[in-house]
Amino acid sequence: MEIVFASNNHNKLKEIQMLVPKKIKVLSLNDIQFFEEIEETGDTLEENAAIKARAIFEFCQLPCFADDSGLMVEAINGQPGVKSARYAGEPADNNKNMLKLLKALDSFTNRNAKFQTVICYKSTTHEVYFNGEVSGEIISEMRGEKGFGYDPIFMPFGYQFTFAQMSQEEKNKISHRKKAIAKMLTFFDTL
Repeated sequence: MEIVFASNNHNKLKEIQMLVPKKIKVLSLNDIQFFEEIEETGDTLEENAAIKARAIFEFCQLPCFADDSGLMVEAINGQPGVKSARYAGEPADNNKNMLKLLKALDSFTNRNAKFQTVICYKSTTHEVYFNGEVSGEIISEMRGEKGFGYDPIFMPFGYQFTFAQMSQEEKNKISHRKKAIAKMLTFFDTL
């Protein structure tokens, strides 16, 4: 089975290629010669995932999927949420995003947060959504060199280290993206 992953994010692509069985070949946007930027104008993770999946399906007519992920922090009403990648403005900058979030949480003791991923799978016959979440807390300083995005300040509940301190294999066991991918793979078994 070949399926296109509708993202230019190479970190996400690597993660996803590790999560799917070898019998599924995950094609990148480069593989299908798609080089445009897809503007994410949705107000929710679901809307943004659908925008990307529909655009790529229209371009190549191959089964594809897109994800949109966000970090929702309780104390600040679920922010940065759907705006996670560009929380500190354009262009997207992981360090600036983390620094802005840490500053926003300065006066809060509740640092509970969750990462959420929504995947939209699009084919000729289906448009289906899969959700994955992992809960944890935002720590007060960046720790770890691995991962990407907010990984250095997100510590999942039950762990004493951040996503950025985990190996890719450790992170993939519990991550929001892994949970959403697992649901999509279960769906594929019904096709």
